[in-house]
Amino acid sequence: MNKTFLPTRPYATDDERWEAVQAREADADGHFVYAVRTTGVYCRPSSSARLPMRENVEFFDNAEAAEAAGYRASRRARGDQTAAAAERGALVAQACRLIETAETPPNLDELATQAGMSPFHFHRVFKAETGLTPKAYSSAFRARKLREELSTSEASVTDAIYGAGFNSNSRFYETSAQLLGMRARDYRAGGTGAVIRFAVGQCSLGAILVAQSQRGICAILLGDDPDLLVRDLQDQFPKAQLIGGDAKFEQLIAQVVGFIEAPSIGLNLPLDVRGTAFQERVWQALREVPPGVTVSYAEIAERIGAPKAVRAVAQACGANHIAVAIPCHRVVRRDGDISGYRWGVDRKRELLRREADA
Repeated sequence: MNKTFLPTRPYATDDERWEAVQAREADADGHFVYAVRTTGVYCRPSSSARLPMRENVEFFDNAEAAEAAGYRASRRARGDQTAAAAERGALVAQACRLIETAETPPNLDELATQAGMSPFHFHRVFKAETGLTPKAYSSAFRARKLREELSTSEASVTDAIYGAGFNSNSRFYETSAQLLGMRARDYRAGGTGAVIRFAVGQCSLGAILVAQSQRGICAILLGDDPDLLVRDLQDQFPKAQLIGGDAKFEQLIAQVVGFIEAPSIGLNLPLDVRGTAFQERVWQALREVPPGVTVSYAEIAERIGAPKAVRAVAQACGANHIAVAIPCHRVVRRDGDISGYRWGVDRKRELLRREADA
């Protein structure tokens, strides 16, 4: 199987960076910024500002690092950033269209060539704009297309696989577990054949249900009535085989309960997270919010590079079926109000109180 390897990182040393600044290399933009101690500002490598003396310059990997060190963007940099952002967005959108329309998914070199960038630079820009690598975007698009083909098309499973952009059955079956969580024909049959083990326990927040498929944890549910939690699980996986956990599986419940009772312990569970690529980005951002910290829906939208998608972020939080492990309870309204929570506002408030006291 052919593999695409990223080249050695360019502009890795201060000498290389200074040479790029002197030459005002546009290709260096996005790799680092330089700051001037005597003026307190930072610029892109290609900036047309007057060159400073070398002894007054220090380098940072990005603008955020420069600002954290106390520097501010130059006026020219602020103006350039708006135009550069629009240009990057257009290039990435064009790359996404190529991925979506190509008969065979293009590789990194092909995408970078179309964008007029080095593979390393394009990879970095694409991930900064979309929150996903080009390969991950391609996989997410093909997975969505495959699900649509299997759900709505009368074509055979093989035809659906090819229709989704897989140029061979073998390549699809190498990744089918990640894309669908089960065999394609089982997916088409509504999850028939999937085996999900589950157990119900009690914690100080009420009843708790933990379920695990062949791939990992697929549900952590909280509520007052254990029977309702089981029915909720049945509704999520109507054609799967649900099996009550044995004594060994009960240890998993204990691990989750232990995390709820003492958030600082941490939780290291395999997550079987099913959702759209957008939900994946939101849920990943949620997992990066540490205990004792709250963020707003707008802040999560900013973190995933979609500042206008506040409502969609809230919907992704509501679609989360994995309580605590994906900590949507740490998201509050901009004014600090607790807002809603799938498992009850009182539980959300109590979780936040415990994390603050931990």
